[in-house]
Order: sequence, then structure tokens, then C-alpha cells
Amino acid sequence: MNSKISSFIHDMIDDDLNQGKNNRRVHTRFPPEPNGYLHIGHAKSICLNFGLAQEYKGLCNLRFDDTNPSKEDVEYVDSIQADVKWLGYSWDDRLFYASNYFDKLYEFAVNLIKAGKAYVDDLSAEEIREYRGTLTKPGKESPFRNRSIEENLDLFQRMKTGEFPDGSRVLRAIIDMASPNINMRDPVLYRIQRAKHHRTGDNWCIYPMYDYAHPLSDAIEGITHSICTCEFEDHRPLYDWVIKNVGVEFTSQPRQIEFARLNLSHTVMSKRKLKKLVEEGHVRGWDDPRMPTISGLKRRGYTPEAIRDFCERIGVAKAVSTVDIALLEHCIREDLNFRAPRVMAVLRPLKLVIDNYPEDQVEWLDAEYNQENPELGSRKIPFSRVVYIEQEDFMEDPPKKFFRLTPGREVRLKHAYIIKCEQVVKDEQTGEILEVHCTYDPETKSGMSTETRKVKGTLHWVAESHALPAEVRLYEHLFIKENPEEDKEGDFTQNINPNSLEVLTSSFVEPNLTTAVAGDRFQFLRQGYFSLDPDTATDRLVFNRIVSLKDSWAKMQKK
Repeated sequence: MNSKISSFIHDMIDDDLNQGKNNRRVHTRFPPEPNGYLHIGHAKSICLNFGLAQEYKGLCNLRFDDTNPSKEDVEYVDSIQADVKWLGYSWDDRLFYASNYFDKLYEFAVNLIKAGKAYVDDLSAEEIREYRGTLTKPGKESPFRNRSIEENLDLFQRMKTGEFPDGSRVLRAIIDMASPNINMRDPVLYRIQRAKHHRTGDNWCIYPMYDYAHPLSDAIEGITHSICTCEFEDHRPLYDWVIKNVGVEFTSQPRQIEFARLNLSHTVMSKRKLKKLVEEGHVRGWDDPRMPTISGLKRRGYTPEAIRDFCERIGVAKAVSTVDIALLEHCIREDLNFRAPRVMAVLRPLKLVIDNYPEDQVEWLDAEYNQENPELGSRKIPFSRVVYIEQEDFMEDPPKKFFRLTPGREVRLKHAYIIKCEQVVKDEQTGEILEVHCTYDPETKSGMSTETRKVKGTLHWVAESHALPAEVRLYEHLFIKENPEEDKEGDFTQNINPNSLEVLTSSFVEPNLTTAVAGDRFQFLRQGYFSLDPDTATDRLVFNRIVSLKDSWAKMQKK
């Protein structure tokens, strides 16, 4: 992360270093819960935590806060590790799990009980909520709050051995039921939950709550700065209380620092809502290219460089705001404009016959891959009597300023010749245009030093003789509204864009793409940026449109 952008976090870290805290170390962590796939908001946190560690020559851990086995799965663990690596970061040998510390966390809870700072409560979850009070009304103490230390130790041990049913008892901290901060009103530390854990199996039937396990995991690992989003600001007093009161002197005193989470227009940024999209079949899976998940962005064709650039541009702040998705799209255009080979593809083909071109001739023409990046080199493309052009590049009765192909008009075929439309062939019953017939001028070959004629229109094309069949998937925003959660009586799925995916099954691409592999990215001339999808088969290439060529963000910045 750029220090000028994230100055308030740097100021706080610099202040700690100047005071000699934690032996002037900087040790951060990225602590996801393995209950879903990571999204672009997590990418911001990954870049921030690993970036700060790199900048201060410190360390950053990857730790899974796996304290809720009913919602966790090894599939998510694997995907998270893959995403962090793909973004370009390494945790080296510092891969940890909160479940690594279950024995210690239990011991710490026993310490709290022995110190008279925790008790076993028999109230139901609903009763605990009622007793907790409201923002304007203080809570009241549980009738079980004054149990003896001996009774609490006995009950907690019996909770651990599975003597009681799920939900029948919890362990709560003894803090202050009148606190203005609801999080400090005797928060729950442990609950009974019989669920198979992805790492510890059935060894445990009680599990620590996030607000208890998270700060202690930080302290155990020697974390110096706990960077988190602003919704945890009210949890900070509890974070500090837990570390201070479990009766252990830790080598580090982690400092929690909050920043505003990323909100992105035309999408949702909640794992729970993203999971709903997957489970209800609104998308094909967590890696659907319309999803804001890192795996979805990767499949769509986004690069890790573009995502890191985006995260740096938006920076970090305290104030909550929504970032226009156009900025994310701008970042990938900026990246691919230089690195992506530019090739020809016809998405909605119209047959074009060059009547005066030799019927059996195939001519191989020179074409550079990217004028912006000569290092990408060039290739040969075949030209023949029959080619495909875009349907939208021909009109019989065009409006003004239509500079593409019309009857009697000349245009240039990119990298090839100037052609002139002579005839249109239509379906006699429907009037549909089936093909156009043209003539070409052999003296107008692209690149000829003697060629001086100029025409206003240049069209991309693919030769029928060597065209590769392709399926092209055109993506738009998943939601029709900037804020999908407004209106529709709270059901954000009602704002799903019915036109977020259009599949074209009759497209063609130039033959040089036959060696492409899944993940390769290209600019289709005049169409946008595309990547080869893993669904590609031997008889048909499948491409995802990453983004169109139209850059609305750049246009907005010029106003």
C-alpha cells in the first residue's frame, strides 16, 4: 500500500515504533474465517496487511479464525490460500489456525473463571439478548452470574466433556452489564456446539466465540498491529480486555486499528449474500465471472497487478464510502492495454465474399500483436476470398456518420485491403441479410509503401478458411442498481440484472489462438478484453469478456 494513501495507519504504527513498543517490530496478519470464498474487499485487506509488513520489513501471518465448524469447510481453506498466493503474497512458514490454540484458549478460560471473571450461564440465547438491554437501556445481570468459582469450573469442564445438550449453557465474561458498549455486557466466550471441525474432527463440542479467540490468537502469535474494518471498532475494548485478563504475559500487546471496509457499486460485499447467490442458483458458483470474489475475478480475466493497483488507488480511510466499479474496470484496462496481444475475433458473424479474389488462394499477412508493446512481436494471419465481419459493421441504409460498410462504399479490412460493397444477398422470406459481396483493390495492401488511398472505416475480420469456432460470454454488472440492497423490500436478489450474461455460440476467432491456454488474455480489436475460460473444449474455445474498451472512469475524470 502507498504510504501517502494510508497515512493514518502509518502514523499510528510510526508512533508505536517511536515509543519502542513491541521491540520496534511490525507483525501483521490476515485472519479470514473459512466460511466462504474471499472477495475484492478481502483483497484490500490482504494488500494492506501484507503490504505494511513488507514496507516496515516485518512479518505477516495467514491465520484462519476457524471457530465455527458449522459454517466452515476445507474447500474454503484451500481457496483462500490460492487467492492470497495469486495476489502475489507469501506467508512463508507462518500459516496458522485458531484451532491450533484450542487447548490454550480453554486454559485461558479456566484462568478467567478462577479469577472470578467468567461464569457458566444457563440462560437461553433469547434470554441473554433480553437481559443484555438496548443502546438506551442498560442490561441486567443473569441470575447465574454469582455462581461460585468451584461450580463454574465444574460446569465448564462438564460442558467440555459433552454432558450438556447444544445451546443449553454458555461461558460468559463478567464485565459490566451497565456498560454503554453492549459488547462489554458479559459477552459470551464459549458455546456448546456438536459439529465436526475440519481440522480437529470431533475432539471438541465447545467452541470459543470469535471475539474471544481472535485477540488471543493475535497475542499468541506475537502480532503487533491488528488491522481490521470499522465494524469492529466497538469490539476494541473487548479485544483489549480479553488479552489483559486471561492471566498470561504475552510478548506482544497487539494494537487494533480500524479502517473503512470496501463497498463497491453494483455488487454485494457480504459472504452471506454471496453464498445466497450461489446456493439459489443466481450464479454458476463462487468463481462465476460476475461475482466479486477473487476467484471470480481471476476466472473473468482480471490480473493480480490490476487488483493490487485498484487497492492502492482507493487507499484506506475511516469514513465509509462506495467505490464506483468503473475504477476497478479502469485498472484492468490500464494493465491489459500494454500487456494483452491484440487479435481479431468476430462475435456476431456476417459472411463477406470478395468476388474478384482468387477462389483457392490463401494469403498470409503480417500483423503486430500490440503497437503499445512491440516486445509482443507479430504473427501471420490468413486472408482468403470469404471472410466474416461483424453484423453491426454493415448497414444497407445507414445514418449519418456511419463510416463502416454500406452498398457502394469502400472500407479497409484491418491488416489487409480496401474493399467495396457491390451486392447484398438476403433471405427471400425474412429479408435477413445472409452475405455481402465485395470487390477488393490488390494495390491497397496494408503496409505497401506505394499505397496512398485513405478510407474512413476499418473493419476487423476473420478468414472463413481458418476461423476457429468460439463461444463468447459477455458480462454486464450483476445488479441493475448501484446499491443492490435498496428497495425491493430488503431482498437484494430482486435487483439482479437479467442481462448480466449473454452467451454467443457462433463466434469466430483468428487461428493464432489455437495455442492459447485457460487464463490467457487478449484484446479483441474493437470489442474489448477477453480471457480464455477453463470450459474451453477441443472443438470450441470459450472466452469471457473481462471488460469493454469504453472507459467510463477515465471519461469521468476528464470532466
